Amino acid sequence: MGPFTLIDIILSAVGRDSACVAKHKVNDQWTDISSQQLRESVVVLAHTLQDWGVQKGDRVAILSENRPEWAITDFAALSIGAVDVPIYATLIAEQAAAILKDSGARIAFVSSKEQLEKLVAIQDQTRLEKIVVFDDVSGSETKIPVITWKSLFSGAIEVAAPSAWERLARTIQPDDLATIIYTSGTTGTPKGVMLTHGNIASNMTFSLAQFNFVIGDVGISFLPLSHITARHLDYCLYLHGVVVAYCPHIENLPQALLDVRPTVIVAVPRVYEKVREKANVRASSGLKRAIFGWALRTGEANLEEVLRGDTPGNIAWKLANALVYSKIKAGFGGRGRFFISGGAPLGYDLARWYACMSIRIHEGYGLTETSPVIAINTPAHHRIGTVGQCLPNMECRIAEDGEILVRGPAVFRGYWQREQETRDAFTDAWFRTGDIGKVDADGYLSITDRKKDLIKTSGGKFIAPQPIEGRLKANTFIAEAAVLGDRRKFPSVLLAPQFTALEAWARANGVKYSNRTELVQNPKVHALYEGIVHDLNHGLAKFEQLKKVLLVPDEFSIATGELTPSMKLKRRVVEKKYADQIDALYGEEPAPALPA
Repeated sequence: MGPFTLIDIILSAVGRDSACVAKHKVNDQWTDISSQQLRESVVVLAHTLQDWGVQKGDRVAILSENRPEWAITDFAALSIGAVDVPIYATLIAEQAAAILKDSGARIAFVSSKEQLEKLVAIQDQTRLEKIVVFDDVSGSETKIPVITWKSLFSGAIEVAAPSAWERLARTIQPDDLATIIYTSGTTGTPKGVMLTHGNIASNMTFSLAQFNFVIGDVGISFLPLSHITARHLDYCLYLHGVVVAYCPHIENLPQALLDVRPTVIVAVPRVYEKVREKANVRASSGLKRAIFGWALRTGEANLEEVLRGDTPGNIAWKLANALVYSKIKAGFGGRGRFFISGGAPLGYDLARWYACMSIRIHEGYGLTETSPVIAINTPAHHRIGTVGQCLPNMECRIAEDGEILVRGPAVFRGYWQREQETRDAFTDAWFRTGDIGKVDADGYLSITDRKKDLIKTSGGKFIAPQPIEGRLKANTFIAEAAVLGDRRKFPSVLLAPQFTALEAWARANGVKYSNRTELVQNPKVHALYEGIVHDLNHGLAKFEQLKKVLLVPDEFSIATGELTPSMKLKRRVVEKKYADQIDALYGEEPAPALPA
């Protein structure tokens, strides 16, 4: 059994005699990193952190895209008992400041000049003592010492003591805190989820145990390592000897897939959606359309075999595979053995489409607070439309109101410095997931609804709508706002105007209308509200920025059902009332329905 701590993963990764445990692009060329190189870098950085006075329990922040330096920093900090505080590279400076201040991080590692400038702008709000930059940059005005990554390793290998480092690393215990990962609550205030070495390690023991990774397997690390899903995956890959290929920017993923040709593909639903969209566009006319439609029908006829993990043997399927299915797989590099989805609901229709194209996607489910995997479909136990069976060391039950409750060794210690919120997250030692679901007779879990108010895009990004809506409603021209985007490609917003102000503006600007429907449809009026949203977007992280605006000709009230007696927005009522307009706004089919 095991691993028991994350140190077991680190020692496994650096201890094997391998010419390539990871790879990354240097000057447009993929470059291998050996286990020895990884070990030397981790040891040097661990000793450096100790020289700087970093002690067990001290927090070390990482603000960076995925790259080998992220893992080296992570491994070095964990090995001396320090606590990682990962920060999304897409956050704006003020959001990073809130995390740094709350966590009390002493050292921050950043990837680039852009990320460095974020910290320079908010340095007085933090307790940072040093900033390390992975890129070789200079020239920023800062009160905090800035050190380049390259300078840390100049002549340092000779003085490092691997044996002393390993002895210290082996003193780390399962109950020791490993990381604080900040997630936004419904109020938008970041909460630090405290995960121990034992939390994550116990989850890894079972999460991917049935996937039978082998030497020669390759996975691409592109989902943000600031999220527990991606970090958990990379730990698993390192533990099982799978080569980790780092892709820092999502726009480079298509080429990276072709270059690296991974055998293990783990992605959020949005990535799978983009591949399907591209395939549909390429086969939208002429003979290609006819062949594509025939291949899809052939896949449907052989669906049960594919979902069992078998390869159909009939001539029609083999021909469809040669003409169509193999082309879809080629977009992922052509060597995929395992396709896994997490971070957001995959959707039954998308899962079925891929199965018809001979790709069985193993959907899983979990939360940051559960390290993260609660359930997952495996090669041996797979049921489309569900998120699989719960892990053997996780207990799962459904509360009277349908909420999924879990307990087990992977459940987090609590929220950093938030005792009351920690207590509120549990009912009789069971963690409340905030999701509604059901378990069938065979133990397969289905997620049927969301109890939380958080919006989760199909790309796996969480967005807290209330702070954004509050800022919009502060504008004179807006009475109510509802951020949209759950299981959609991007966030948008539905706005109910403050008609007294809008009508006055319309008179002053020569806008003619006979009723409110005509008023909100007027191009000048729409431009006014798009300008308001555009200004708001400057203060939001990229993934939070609102892409489209839907104006409605109504006033929300308690009487008409959009507001509660305490004047809170009834989000589901609004989304149902304007479902057709919302679908039209996105220019696509309705958001994927969760399976019944």
